Amino acid sequence: MTDRFLRACRREPTDRTPVWFMRQAGRALPEYRALRARHTLLDLCRTPELAAQITLLPVERLGVDAAILFADITLPLAGMGVAVDLVEGVGPVIAEPLRTAADVARLRPLVPDRDVPFVLEATRLARRACSVPLIGFAGAPFTLASYLVDGRGTRDLVQTKRLLHSDPATWHRLMAHLTEATLAYLEAQVAAGAQAVQVFDSWVGALAPRDYAAAVLPHMQRLFAGLAGLGVPVIHFGTGTAGLLALMAQAGGDVIGVDWRIRLGEAWARIGPRAIQGNLDPAVLLAPFPVVAAAARDVLNEAAGRPGHIFNLGHGVLPQTPPDHLARLVDLVHETTATAAAAG
Repeated sequence: MTDRFLRACRREPTDRTPVWFMRQAGRALPEYRALRARHTLLDLCRTPELAAQITLLPVERLGVDAAILFADITLPLAGMGVAVDLVEGVGPVIAEPLRTAADVARLRPLVPDRDVPFVLEATRLARRACSVPLIGFAGAPFTLASYLVDGRGTRDLVQTKRLLHSDPATWHRLMAHLTEATLAYLEAQVAAGAQAVQVFDSWVGALAPRDYAAAVLPHMQRLFAGLAGLGVPVIHFGTGTAGLLALMAQAGGDVIGVDWRIRLGEAWARIGPRAIQGNLDPAVLLAPFPVVAAAARDVLNEAAGRPGHIFNLGHGVLPQTPPDHLARLVDLVHETTATAAAAG
């Protein structure tokens, strides 16, 4: 097994820059689309053999340096007593959003072996068959809270911000509950074989820095302090977070994932001495490959060969992405950085 991904997470020298892509396990791959034509997304997530098969697809087809477990960030919510539907073209939809202290009080603690056994079995199956490190993942407490309170993904997060500002006590109870659930969920994935974990804070970029500091940071510090004892690298990722990167680094994580709205070198200066992941704009992959190659080399130039860079997109692979572009991009990053390493 190649360990360049794990070495980069620890900021150790590697023979070339490791590459993997968020949402690499599906969407753009024809093999995944064939499975989706026969199964719902929830069925794929709840069938360990299929989830493990999808997890491994990009390793076999694209040559990436890490696999990430195929799942949905809202899967733990059902075990906490929340009715969630994964709606095609919309995403997770919460039947009865949480808006009051009484709503929050009804949430059950997450017991992973009882509530998400299919995720843990998929982790075990994928780990046994995987030739590269396996990444487990979870939604961050804020992003999960935003789905629970607003009812679905929404750019403005009006109801989430209303609760955060108008009822801080209820907000912090909700965040504390989700923090403990996320910690238990990731602990169980590591016990099942995950060799690294990523915390996705997909919606946190909607917050002002002062609100992140008051309403999110303490809970993220609790989460990352708990994850530190697992003995695996932890990636902390959010979108739209250029103004939050210093606070996110303060929250924790061995690796900070960044999106394309900030240059990699500037982001690295903000997060300080830790590994960084990113940060090609996913939409660039829809352009002719020479454009993709130029943009990828720009990211690599920003990294400047420093240990601790993991090449990734600034968010997930878009469904329209040509799979050949992904495979050629992996080769380009490997070839370019192998040449640089040899020259160094």
